[in-house]
Amino acid sequence: MRYLLFVLVTLNFLSAVDATLTIEKDVEQRTRIALEDGSAFPNEQLFNILLSDFKISGHFLVDETPRKGVFDGGVIDPALKSQEYVLKYTMSQTQGTKLSIRLLTASDGKEFFKKSYAISSAAKMPFLAHKAVSDINKVLRYPSIDWINRYVVFSRYLTPKRSEIVLADYTFTYEKTIIRGGLNLFPKWADRNQRSFYYTSYRGLIPTLYRLNIYNGARSKVASSEGMMVCSDVSMDGRRLLLTMAPQGQPDIYELNLATGEKTKITHFNGIDVNGKYVDDEGRMVFVSNRLGYANIFMKDIRGSAVSQVVYHGRNNNACDAYGEKIVYTSRESSSAFGHNTFNLYLTSTNSTVTRPLTTTGSNQFPRFSSDGSVILYIKQTESGSSVGYINLQSKQSLLFPINGRKIQAIDW
Repeated sequence: MRYLLFVLVTLNFLSAVDATLTIEKDVEQRTRIALEDGSAFPNEQLFNILLSDFKISGHFLVDETPRKGVFDGGVIDPALKSQEYVLKYTMSQTQGTKLSIRLLTASDGKEFFKKSYAISSAAKMPFLAHKAVSDINKVLRYPSIDWINRYVVFSRYLTPKRSEIVLADYTFTYEKTIIRGGLNLFPKWADRNQRSFYYTSYRGLIPTLYRLNIYNGARSKVASSEGMMVCSDVSMDGRRLLLTMAPQGQPDIYELNLATGEKTKITHFNGIDVNGKYVDDEGRMVFVSNRLGYANIFMKDIRGSAVSQVVYHGRNNNACDAYGEKIVYTSRESSSAFGHNTFNLYLTSTNSTVTRPLTTTGSNQFPRFSSDGSVILYIKQTESGSSVGYINLQSKQSLLFPINGRKIQAIDW
């Protein structure tokens, strides 16, 4: 069994996060909770996943001591009386995986919530833990953390001309390769329910965009273009795509209407325009361009012609993501010709020129907002290895989970 190794599970209070875009949750307002494993065979991996779920929610102060106890009944260890709740749980993996939980008030042992979860695949056990914690969060009437239940999809290189596309839970404890063979890149979820995703195949002569249903395996060709074909964003209703294509040599951003098949060219710069992301109710987009002589973040009306600069910090801002008015971008902050460079994440918005740092060390790439815009996923590279990281913008907590050494090409969740 592969154990989840926590390289860093930190209460990393990022004092620099933009106070105008966040709501800081005071420590004393969080719910104190302890975990008690009533399983016949305690599982360290399950405990660690539950621990990380409660932490990254931003709504709980969780006791990090692994405890063994009795699942049934209302007896509370006197040492836990200072907590508000005790989560008793038991897991069995004899026929599939079954997880049962009971949430008790620590003061009197009264049962507050009870539920059981089951799944046929033992490998998908992390999703049972995520669902249990999101349900507890819900019954305690905290803002939703349903994003922990979502799939992450990413592509990673195997060799220079081979890659694979993988599904994972947010901790990367669960991983399943769903596309093998050839060079398949840039996965992007096609719908809010994560039933399908788009990806670019380089198996033929022309880069081709496909849509794959992960439940029935149905695959359909969407579009192709000489030079370059990348789906960088999908409209909320799933009917329009922002594509980066280079039919005449230099990449530009197009909008594809899936119902009509019509492609509308949005940028017309004689240089590099890539990575379009819808903002402001999808009437505008932000994107990366080298029109100043270096990579930076710009904004443009989908139907208009005027282009405005968004970021006035840094000289190499080469990636971005957006949610509503919020923008997160990557900025290179070193210029080493022969070694690793430092890339940090910054947060800004479409209606402000203020930027605030979110990271301070390492190479931080591929920022992606959660489905509710409250959390940012990213890939961190340091001398000690690679990790998938999460920053909760409301609670200012962060978590890192180690990933294997294969280079990630693109990621979405």
